[in-house]
Amino acid sequence: MSDAKNGKALVLFSGGQDSTTCLAWALDRFETVETVGFDYGQSHLIELACRERLRAELARFPGWEAALGPDHTISLRELGNISETALTRDVAIEMADNGLPTTFVPGRNLLFMTYAAALGYRRGATHLVGGMCETDYSGYPDCRNDTLQTLGHAISLGMAREFTIETPLMWLDKAATWVLAEKLGGQALVDLILEDTHSCYRGDRTHRHEWGYGCGTCPACELRANGYATWVAART
Repeated sequence: MSDAKNGKALVLFSGGQDSTTCLAWALDRFETVETVGFDYGQSHLIELACRERLRAELARFPGWEAALGPDHTISLRELGNISETALTRDVAIEMADNGLPTTFVPGRNLLFMTYAAALGYRRGATHLVGGMCETDYSGYPDCRNDTLQTLGHAISLGMAREFTIETPLMWLDKAATWVLAEKLGGQALVDLILEDTHSCYRGDRTHRHEWGYGCGTCPACELRANGYATWVAART
């Protein structure tokens, strides 16, 4: 745990492995942490249902209860309406002609961060924390560090207030994300992530694997499973 906490953060919290690890990271570092989730018509909307229990359980960790502030949910259903993607339509998960997977939702992270900044402006939270990563990911251009830091600069200029976009997982692969979770909250946090977070693009919570729930075949499940297996192997 950090020796001194200060500042206020707003965590983009989907209820998945990455955002839960980021929430724990923020609770360990900031005096006050609020969360925001987005309903954009995603097919795996069940991820939002996981958030309440995860927040309640994270508040049980020593030193984190006092830091955890209110939760917010923002509807961005129009994004889903204008997106022809595998996360917002009944479309096969595959590589598209543009070289990006059909799970890429154009503008998603750009909008998420902009709306988070607007909310943070009102709530006095100038640290925006997201689980974006360009080390072990699906190739989404709005997950890249250059994209997000450029966006942070534009947001700061446009709102005349200095915002910092924090991406603690940016240079970590999925195995290292498990390492970070264990470092932050020990086996208790690892177990919480395994049992209660949701990453599967298909919204499958009927199949329980050693790495958690999911269909086991979508890109999100494959990344999570491979990272978990690498982490477990490194520990033995």
